[in-house]
Order: sequence, then structure tokens, then C-alpha cells
Amino acid sequence: MQKTVAVLGGGIGGLSACFHLSKSPQVSKIVLLEGDGRFGGWLSSTRREDGAVFEHGPRGIRPAGAVGRNTLNMVEELGLESEVLPVTYDHVASKNRYLYVGGQLHKMPSGLGGVVRTVPPFSRPLIQSVLKEILISRGKEEDESVHSFVSRRLGTELADIAIDSLCRGVFAGDCRKLSVRSCLPPLYNAEKARGSIVLGMLLGSGPGPDVPPSTLAKRAAQENWAQWSLKRGLQNLPEALEERMRNGGCVEVHRDTPVTGLSTNGTGWEIQLEDGTIKADHIISALPAKALASALPSAAQPLSQQLLEIATVTVAVVNLEYEGSVLPVTGFGHLVPSSEDRGLLGVVYDSVPFPQHNRTVGPTTRLTVMMGGAWFQEVFGNPDEVTEQLLLDRATQAVTSHLGVTTPPIWSIVALLKDCIPQYYLGHWKRLENMRQYIRDHNLPLSLAGSSYDGVSVNDVIFSGRTAAEGLVGKV
Repeated sequence: MQKTVAVLGGGIGGLSACFHLSKSPQVSKIVLLEGDGRFGGWLSSTRREDGAVFEHGPRGIRPAGAVGRNTLNMVEELGLESEVLPVTYDHVASKNRYLYVGGQLHKMPSGLGGVVRTVPPFSRPLIQSVLKEILISRGKEEDESVHSFVSRRLGTELADIAIDSLCRGVFAGDCRKLSVRSCLPPLYNAEKARGSIVLGMLLGSGPGPDVPPSTLAKRAAQENWAQWSLKRGLQNLPEALEERMRNGGCVEVHRDTPVTGLSTNGTGWEIQLEDGTIKADHIISALPAKALASALPSAAQPLSQQLLEIATVTVAVVNLEYEGSVLPVTGFGHLVPSSEDRGLLGVVYDSVPFPQHNRTVGPTTRLTVMMGGAWFQEVFGNPDEVTEQLLLDRATQAVTSHLGVTTPPIWSIVALLKDCIPQYYLGHWKRLENMRQYIRDHNLPLSLAGSSYDGVSVNDVIFSGRTAAEGLVGKV
């Protein structure tokens, strides 16, 4: 049966859903509705005329695992292979990652030497924690916080410093509130399957989705890529998807078209827009959970309630450019634990992994300072009232005190990403189960995709779009 499918939200998740739907003969029409003036959501790059590229959202994508292969397969299908900028595991940006603790930078332990010796800021060799971990019995809880899980298995010092920093770097979130089951499923599954994170990592903790590698994904594995970007910045990926949709024939693409409401007559949907309505047999929502909640009909109140419980945080991203080469160390960047500075999450040394994004003439150093997250209100106040100048000052101060850079930046741009990263708090898995059960019980022709549900990384979100599409039309 030929259907009309509406995809709500033109971020990378919605675009991915359209991309996979458009390959199926079962769908006669796809309507993509994006409320904003551009597609790509948080994937956003500024390209300057002198060749410099600055990322305001994600800046590197990992090729690892099924979801990593899935993204590279899509990149190849879109004909972007020649645009890829790979960073291998033996690159200095992969080997050198720092923590800023006690007012100074510490290189994160790497390689065998780093694991068997005591490396500051840690007070004992990591190997001790690792060997003990194998002997610790399984947890009894259905879910626990990331901090509690890591403290229990590897000790509080690692949880307080390394894991606290990691959760700030990845989720801009507080590891004492985030769920280990939803935020770090490989760790949770390793303990469930093998009784130990270490054994789970060594022996595997069960099969993942089956995604055969494309030529590009095989190349990434052979060349041992740690991450990759694109020559014109990661925004190039949604741009290529949008172009494919516009030229593909069966996708109607609308931007500046916010959805104001949804109503259902039992078989399909009527989608209210500011200037009319659209009918669809099925909806794939790649909107943030809160946005979907406010559009759903009042009859679906229990579902809206669950959606509203998925919290989000606001992150300030400040791109800075300095004349010449100003870094005291080379590496990917440094993270800051909450005990050191609550408002400052970390600094990425963009010029080290991706020198190709520097301007073409004369050496410069590009840095990105990330601030706020779960601590935004507490440190900076209301996101609607904070000034760009305040955020810029705070960012340049951090670069001076953490990296000893005394010259002012020659160029800067401040982006305030409101509600950009969903926070998977304790019990997130149960909430998802309840929502999907509600959708099944009420025969709602609705699929959920995007970062609110099954992972916040670019790869996870792209895969969620694919999963939603294939749930509707089967494997394509």
C-alpha cells in the first residue's frame, strides 16, 4: 500500500529518515517539515572566504561500530568520499587528550605505560582499578547513575575526575544524574553479559545491529580512523542530504514551516501548520521530545507527559581564532571536571585534528570553548538574558588561564545552543518503553527518531532516522 509519510524536523535525524524512506517503493509521497530557515539542526558550520571553517555543533564523527559504519555508508552514497578528512588513532589529536585539574593540564593516560604507572591527576595506577573491577559482582539495580556505576566498579577517583569530565564533554551533563543504561550502554551491557566492564570489552557483550561496510567504511577500518570531518565542515552532510531529497522526486521539502498541532482520526494524521493543513498516513517525528509533546492532541496526554519528562541542557559554544600557533601542548583538547569549574566544560584545539579548516594564508590556531550544559542557569543565569559579550569574555579568560594564551583572539563567534542536548536521566529506558507501548496500544501511526530517545551522537541520530524508516517500510 502506498503511503504518505510526514517527517517532522529537518535535523540530521529527519533527513536520514527521508533518505531511507525515499528508497522504498511503498511510499508514494514524503513531506519533510522543518520549522527553521535551514536544515541540519545542530550540525552547523561557518565558512569564511579565506577558507577557515568553524563548527558550532558537533565537530568530528567517530567511525566505530555499526552506527559509525552506517554513517560512512551514507557519506559514500551521497558521493562525499573525496570530502572526508580522517584523523587516525596514531595522530597526535587521538593520542593526546587532557584534563584540567588543580589548575593545570594533565595528559590522559594512554597506552600500556599510562595504565601501569601512576599518572597525575590520579593517585594510583589505573591497572589497579581495572584488575579489581573483574572481581566486583554485578549490580542489582535496573538502572543507576553513571557516577554510581563507575564508582562501584572502578572507584570514586575515576568517577569524580575522568567520568565526570567525560559526561560533560559528551552530554554537557552531570554524571550523578545521567543513566548508565541509556548514556553508556556498552558499559551497562558488558556488566550484564559478562559481569565486568573489562571482560565485556575484551569478549564482547552481544551482537549489535548488522551493518555491512561500504568501501569507505572498510577504508576507515583499515586505516584505523579515530574520527573524521568534511572539508567544508559537517554542515556539508545535511546539505548533501537536502539536495538529494530535493532532486529525488518523491520528497516535498518545506522549511520555515513549524508544526502547530496534530490531530488523528484513527487512521492517519492531520498536521496543522501556520497557513493550512497537511494529511499524512504516518508521522516520523524527529522533533525534540518537548516540541512533539506540545503538538500532540490532548487525547494523547499520557504520551505528552512522558515526552515532557525528557530534560535538555543549553550549551554556549565559543569559536576563537588566534594569530600564529599559541598552544602550549598539542592534542585534541582538554576537559574540565565539575569540581574544577562548573561553568566551563572543556576546550577543543580544533586546529590540531583538522588543520585543513584553518585559513589558507598564515598560521592560526582555532579553539572552541564549551560552557554551561547542566550548570548553565547556575553559572550564567537565564539563557534568554545572557549576553554574547559575557560568554566571549568567560571563554577568552579560560583560554588565558588554562593555556597561558595572553594575546586576544583575532576573530570570534558565540553560539548559544538552547536545549541542544537531551539528558537521559535515571529510568530513561523505562520511559522509552512506556512511550513506545502507548503508541502500539493506541495504534498511533507514529515513529520516534532524533536525539531525545536512543543516543545523542550524530551517528546515533542518523541511525534512529534509518530505524524509524525501516520500521515502516522494512529494510531498503
